[in-house]
Amino acid sequence: TPIPTPSSSRLSYPWRILQHYLCIMHSVSIATILIFAYGAIIPSTSGFAARDASSRTRRPPPNRTRRNPSSSSSPKPKRAPHQFDHTKEEARPFLDNNLAVKEQLVNDDAPEYTFEDDDTEQATIIPDGTHLVYFSLDELFPNIADLGFSHKFCTDGKFRDDLRNSMREDIFDSTPAYENLPAKARKILLLPDSSLQGSWTCRDETLRMKKLTEVLKHHLGEQSPTGDEFMEAIGSLCGSEPSYHWIDIVGVMNRRIPHSWHQDTGRSRGGDTKTVLLGFPKEDNYSGVGVFSHAVKLKYEKVSFKEHVLDDPVVYSGLKIDDEYIVRPQFEQGKEIVMFRDVDVIHSSPDVAYRSSVMRFM
Repeated sequence: TPIPTPSSSRLSYPWRILQHYLCIMHSVSIATILIFAYGAIIPSTSGFAARDASSRTRRPPPNRTRRNPSSSSSPKPKRAPHQFDHTKEEARPFLDNNLAVKEQLVNDDAPEYTFEDDDTEQATIIPDGTHLVYFSLDELFPNIADLGFSHKFCTDGKFRDDLRNSMREDIFDSTPAYENLPAKARKILLLPDSSLQGSWTCRDETLRMKKLTEVLKHHLGEQSPTGDEFMEAIGSLCGSEPSYHWIDIVGVMNRRIPHSWHQDTGRSRGGDTKTVLLGFPKEDNYSGVGVFSHAVKLKYEKVSFKEHVLDDPVVYSGLKIDDEYIVRPQFEQGKEIVMFRDVDVIHSSPDVAYRSSVMRFM
């Protein structure tokens, strides 16, 4: 509020001092009012905030289970219907495969299987007894007397290991696709628990299977065939127009797996073209299943469509076969080899394998 100033010049200076003093007091009064107002408002506001904070339930930090004060242990987390509290071992438990295969039947006399879409009027009926054919290693070289190949192979694990490893090394070292691989890759690919593929043909003038030749001579004597002769003898069982493809298959061990039925090509190029399996058992003097692929004998030839890519497998996804139709070929001395035409059977890796490996020649 403006303060009137006397018109007399004698009183102007004291009045100026009084005016200045009153202005200061006026400002102090306003500041005091504001301070008291702030003190009255803020405590109530902070008290409300404190009460509001204390009344809210605190959320636990992420990934931390809320503890129950009345319980010493935390409750198990809830799971959605599609989640299961099991380990991989529980989902597909380990097996003693040696015991498991003893519970399985060979079932060589299984009935023939038919598909709903079989053309019964046009399709070729497969003669009985031709679906799966056993062969002995002794029959490969009938002109070599006292070779004892089959007996040696089935009773001497060291011979089998040396034979298999030398075959793998010779094929690896003579396959162009593997030429530029480093030594570390070679070591890994040649581990006995890994599969390996290449070609079985040995028609060059120079000896291809050098290590295999040495193994055969060491175990069977000087009269033994060369490694190349051994490979060609087995390959000849494939019949006419073979693909010359070779693979050493290990597969899944110590677990039971579902069958996966398929044909390798769905063809028999020359009409007599076969797939040949050479089994390597896990133990000496073995007689049982789990070495060779399992098979289902067909009533009618099952030839893949013309549009199907040659040498691509024909896969029967989700096909369930009753156990009465499943043949589990038996390995034993005199039955080291199994042969079949790919149009006569559908086949699968054994649901329970008990072997070192099986070699497939095509």
